[in-house]
Amino acid sequence: QVQLEESGGGMVQPGGSLSLSCAASGSITYVADMGWYRRAPGKQRELVATSTAGGKTKYAAYAVGRFTISRDNAKRVIELQMNGLAPADTALYYCYADVATDAWASSIQAYWGRGTQVTVSS
Repeated sequence: QVQLEESGGGMVQPGGSLSLSCAASGSITYVADMGWYRRAPGKQRELVATSTAGGKTKYAAYAVGRFTISRDNAKRVIELQMNGLAPADTALYYCYADVATDAWASSIQAYWGRGTQVTVSS
C-alpha cells in the first residue's frame, strides 16, 4: 500500500503564505511524477503544479510567480510554497504521486492524498 500524507493547510488572510507538504510512504519501488491538484467549491479539480522524477516542473497559469513546487526524492516529499494567496485559492489541495510498487517498477499507478484545506479569507 501507498500513503500520501499531506500537511500544512489552514486559514490565512489574503496576501499571506502557506507551505504544503506531502510525503509518500509504503511499498514504493519508484516514484515518477508528484504534484498537487485542487478543487475549489463549485469547481472541478484542476492542476496546481507537478514535478517529474528528474525535477522538471509544470505550473498552472494562476500559480506562476506565486507558487513554487519542490521535491526531495530521497525523502519522497514534495512541498508547495504558496505566496500572495487570494480568496480564489481557497480549495482542497490534493497531493498525488505516480508510483510503482512492484519489484521491477513495471506498473505505475496514481495515488492521491485525502486533501488538505486551504482557506483564504479576511
